[in-house]
Amino acid sequence: MTMSTDQQPIQLLTHSNQTDVIKVKTREGEKVGSVHSFLINKRTGQTIYVVLTIGGFLGMGKAYYPMPFSLLAFDPAADIYIVRIDRRALEGGPSWAANPPLFDQAYANRLASYYGTPLEDLSLGAGQAEINL
Repeated sequence: MTMSTDQQPIQLLTHSNQTDVIKVKTREGEKVGSVHSFLINKRTGQTIYVVLTIGGFLGMGKAYYPMPFSLLAFDPAADIYIVRIDRRALEGGPSWAANPPLFDQAYANRLASYYGTPLEDLSLGAGQAEINL
């Protein structure tokens, strides 16, 4: 396969500070928005949640929608994410416009309940407060 000189190869890894360029569409191909950020489990390094930006114009009126990362599918041919749920369900879910909420266990439970996904344990666990190097 040859590429034109102006087309960049699709990169599998992305910098977390450059996520706004990753587009998100519905299964029907309708534009939803873009990835605002990934929420990564510090212990495992796994992406657990993704925050999408939807709406807005010139930075005004954007809404932020956190959702379990498992509800996205990556389309490598188009270099975009596809939302695996209905757009109306996404837009009816937990969101914020100005200041993000504290993403604690209660908020994670709220997301799991809304989206019908398994609960994520965000606790440090017994004896995990100290690190033995």
